[in-house]
This record gives sequence, structure tokens and C-alpha cells, in this order.
Amino acid sequence: QVQLVESGGGLVQAGDSLRLSCATATRTSIRTYHMGWFRQAPGKDREFVASIDRSGQGTNYADSVKGRFTISRDNAKGTLYLQMNSLKPEDTAVYYCAAKTVLTASYMHWGQGTQITVSS
Repeated sequence: QVQLVESGGGLVQAGDSLRLSCATATRTSIRTYHMGWFRQAPGKDREFVASIDRSGQGTNYADSVKGRFTISRDNAKGTLYLQMNSLKPEDTAVYYCAAKTVLTASYMHWGQGTQITVSS
């Protein structure tokens, strides 16, 4: 079981930057996991934000964040990151990190989420 813990959320103004981190609670290696960030705004379904493969070389982004957000990972530190620039009020949501193996289509392990609120 992989226990994921997000950090770095908070209240910011539009145009600001923020970096989220996601680490394993038990120092479990994330090397074998494909990782992703998701978010859920009030009253909306959870949506995909970005993903990164095990090596860190392959990334994917939702159109709504492309060019503003950057996903990265440090396997040696067991940490996943999401650098968010030019934040907009519509980025306000609870952000979750997730992990899955290459053998599964769905993300199996989820963090508890961290709130980001962007004021206009």
C-alpha cells in the first residue's frame, strides 16, 4: 500500500505561483509508479490535471493547465511536484496526487488532498 501525502496548498491571488509536493508517508519508493495530479472543485467531478511516467520523461497535461503547470518527480526523494504558475480563480480546487502501476489502467493510490484557493 502506498500512502501519499500532499502539501503546499493555500490561498493565493490570481497570477501567483505555487508548488505542490506529494511524498509517501512511509518512505516507500515511487520509482515503479506512474504518478498524476487531479483536482476537484466544489460541485464538480474530480478531473485530471497532469501525469508523469516512471522515468519522468513522459508527461501529459489537461488543456486547461497546459503551459502554466509543470509536473515533475524526484525518485531519489520519493516526491512528486506540481509547479503552478499564472494561477486563475478557476484553478481553485482540492488537489490530489495519485499513483498507479503500469499494469493497471486506473490510479490505485490517492492522497488526502490539499486545498488551493485562488482569489481574483
